[in-house]
Amino acid sequence: MTPRIEDYAIIGDLQTAALVGRNGSVDWLCLPRFDSGACFAALLGDEDNGHWRIAPQGTDSTETCTRRAYVEDSLVLETFWETRTGTVKVIDFMPQRDKAPDVMRIVEGVSGSVDMSSVLRLRFDFGSVVPWMRRSHGHRVAVAGPDSVWLRSEPAVKTWGQQFSTCSSFTVAEGESVAFVLTWHPSHSPRPKLIDPHKSLKHTLTDWAKWSARCTYHGRHREAVLRSLITLKALTYAPTGGIVAALTTSLPEEIGGVRNWDYRYCWLRDSTLTLGAMISAGYVQEAAAWRDWLLRAVAGDPADLQIMYGLAGERRLPESELTWLTGYENSLPVRTGNAAVRQLQLDVYGEVIDSLRVARAAGLDDKPHAWNLQLSLLGFLESSWREPDEGLWEVRGERRHFVHSKVMAWVAADRAVRTLEENPGLPGDADRWRAMRDAVHAEVLEKGYDPVRNTFTQYYGSRELDASTLLIVRTGFLPPDDPRVIGTVDAVRDELAHDGLIRRYSTEGGSVDGLPGDEGAFLACSFWLVDALLRTGRREEAEALFDRLLDLRNDVGLLAEEYDSRAGRQLGNYPQAFSHVGLVNSAVDLAGEDLAG
Repeated sequence: MTPRIEDYAIIGDLQTAALVGRNGSVDWLCLPRFDSGACFAALLGDEDNGHWRIAPQGTDSTETCTRRAYVEDSLVLETFWETRTGTVKVIDFMPQRDKAPDVMRIVEGVSGSVDMSSVLRLRFDFGSVVPWMRRSHGHRVAVAGPDSVWLRSEPAVKTWGQQFSTCSSFTVAEGESVAFVLTWHPSHSPRPKLIDPHKSLKHTLTDWAKWSARCTYHGRHREAVLRSLITLKALTYAPTGGIVAALTTSLPEEIGGVRNWDYRYCWLRDSTLTLGAMISAGYVQEAAAWRDWLLRAVAGDPADLQIMYGLAGERRLPESELTWLTGYENSLPVRTGNAAVRQLQLDVYGEVIDSLRVARAAGLDDKPHAWNLQLSLLGFLESSWREPDEGLWEVRGERRHFVHSKVMAWVAADRAVRTLEENPGLPGDADRWRAMRDAVHAEVLEKGYDPVRNTFTQYYGSRELDASTLLIVRTGFLPPDDPRVIGTVDAVRDELAHDGLIRRYSTEGGSVDGLPGDEGAFLACSFWLVDALLRTGRREEAEALFDRLLDLRNDVGLLAEEYDSRAGRQLGNYPQAFSHVGLVNSAVDLAGEDLAG
């Protein structure tokens, strides 16, 4: 039986991360970066595509642990197995790296004595390449092309090859431990430096304790907020400050469907809400790093602004299919890269300009070129905002005049005006941007609002709704007591809700996205409804929905992109930054902070 998406926990070193199942198997790991090829890809195929399972002997891959949890406010995972002969725990973590990435797995005896086994199947390039295995200086070494992985244990345990895998068996009694260290490095480089796993564990726990102590949110949802912030930190590529949308590619939005995308990149659509979440919780350094990544990524011709970039700001993310993988629960195709990178999404101009204003307002060190960049983006948007685009959701149908895109064009002009009003010394033509702001506002009210149904629509002339219109009140486009805002919130909740959770838009009939099939409720949109309900004066309803969303987290506090209420399971790429950003922002709003919009 294939593990459910929510059966996985994440461990990481702030440059890549792994997914560890409740059955003790690491089924997903890309090395050396989030967007590299996977050496464990069982998540999107089967065990022959690479995995590493440590569990009591005699258990098969369908048997799961007794319990598991992160150690306090860290990314160190403890998995407990209770057997008839005793209890063991497996400690999984990845220390922040010096040069080479390490996966460390320490098996500790808790009581009695337990016979354990380890099965390691390394398959490079997303499960397609079987490496050559050899022994060297007490290691098992796997080499194929540019990749090399070294495995050792302390104390040494006997290993043998079997069915193109590396196996070992050992016994752990109370008070004893066996540690495994798996290290990747380029195959042309010398043997990686040996690292003591027990010292690394102490340092890793200390690092996370210091980081978590910086959290300034002390509301009643602190545990959930801090776990979400830790998850966002785990999805951050430390060398550049970029934050990937999710750890995975091609986890389906519908089981067996085709809506399977690669989310191992950095989206501009997330920038304002991500910055707000970090700043409101006291993580100004992380916010500054994300702001700096943003400035580097978008530098250049404003007409070439992309909706997403690579971890270091790479622009080319060509999409292809991995035909040898069967897909998660036979959901095909499995994709790498993302063709949406070439789409026109006008909302990202507003996202960038709004993000930079949020950063300035929060007191982040100003960058001399940042304002000139914003003026350049505004200049392009001034002549382009009337054009149709693919919109926030990266539809693969025809371009439309999406209401959210127009609202974010209004945001761009509004934030420019407000920045000039707050900083009289900055160059710029406030009257020019006021005129643009007024023109966008008037057009949206005329063409994007349905007076008969009292709601904003998905695009001009449409009867369809879109959850992104819930953001109208957060952006300040209209005040929260405006009847059109209240009508939109009610309409979205009535027409896009499924079991109380919110879908992005309707996928029925001739869907605007040009794709077959359906998808689950989008968790970020459901958090947007929490915010909208709160801002329109319905706190009790907002709190009830927020509590419901918290209950959807898995046992270690993680959320995917979507949720299937019928099947009672998570869907989509995982863990999803946008979902966790939504959780943090909603919790902050419910605590009565930062309600100005």
